[in-house]
Amino acid sequence: MSVHDELTRIQRLLDDLSRSVSRLEQQAGSGGLEVRRVRTDAGHLRESVALLREAVASPEAPKRPDLVTISDAPYDLSLWTDSDDEGLGARDRRAP
Repeated sequence: MSVHDELTRIQRLLDDLSRSVSRLEQQAGSGGLEVRRVRTDAGHLRESVALLREAVASPEAPKRPDLVTISDAPYDLSLWTDSDDEGLGARDRRAP
């Protein structure tokens, strides 16, 4: 079977599960924590299958950003004359 066929089959099974949970809610009541958890888990499965269907529909891998080469040459020290040493304060003052 193809991936599309498998996803369609899973969707049908999830529809059956949803109908079964609805019948169970009618018989057991929808106020119990257990029934709400089953309903929530079935909803999560439905969302996961939808995400999987989207991923299969667009198989393009995320494009990796272009790499930027950083030179090993030292920076011009005049760029840093107006900045403080990180975490140490200004050069002409003492730390408290």
